[in-house]
Amino acid sequence: MLKLIKLEMRKYKLGGYIRVALIANLIIFGLLCLISYVEKFENEMIFADYTMLLPIIDTFARATFIIFAAVLISRMVIGEFKNKSITVLFMYPINRGKIILAKLIIIVIFTFTWMIVTNVIQIAAFYVFDSFVHIVPGKLTTELMAQHAVSMVVNAVMASLLALIPLYFGMRKHSATTTIVSSILITILVCQNINGISVFTAFVAVPIVLSVISVLLTYLSIRNIEKIDVL
Repeated sequence: MLKLIKLEMRKYKLGGYIRVALIANLIIFGLLCLISYVEKFENEMIFADYTMLLPIIDTFARATFIIFAAVLISRMVIGEFKNKSITVLFMYPINRGKIILAKLIIIVIFTFTWMIVTNVIQIAAFYVFDSFVHIVPGKLTTELMAQHAVSMVVNAVMASLLALIPLYFGMRKHSATTTIVSSILITILVCQNINGISVFTAFVAVPIVLSVISVLLTYLSIRNIEKIDVL
């Protein structure tokens, strides 16, 4: 399995996706700065303190990389079925399920890693930014960071799993459009944030149930992969 993962990573040159992820981080930071300036000029308190800011950063990271995961699914899985290039892989004496699983593991790890990295980058960048403009009242304490670190990792695990849900819809007609549209709908559902509170974080059962559903749908998507005729 490890060899399959390495081969897939070489094949798709993930370095290019890392550059795109960094550009996405730059856009997120720009949005955070824009929001902070708007609230300053309009005397609104969107970022009342760091307790409210950190969940918003986490929400931005989650929304961005759930959709990013759908793009990876479209390229690494759906696209190969659509253009029939998956037949080359299926000619090797390797279990088809393992081939698809290797792709999905890469997507989940990439999504999880960049949700964490994005949180770290945005918090560090905005902290430096705020040290000059003094928009967010209060201080970023070690205790608050420790609490956020725990929720950040848990949220990233759950979100990287539910990011696989679009695979089920995309595999039905091998449609990249359906895959990405379904990821956007999922993002709208789980990334709404009102006053620092979202459905995803406010109700523990929601991400757990969605993660379980995602695992089940992923299984349903690939369970008959050995019998599928892709020609």
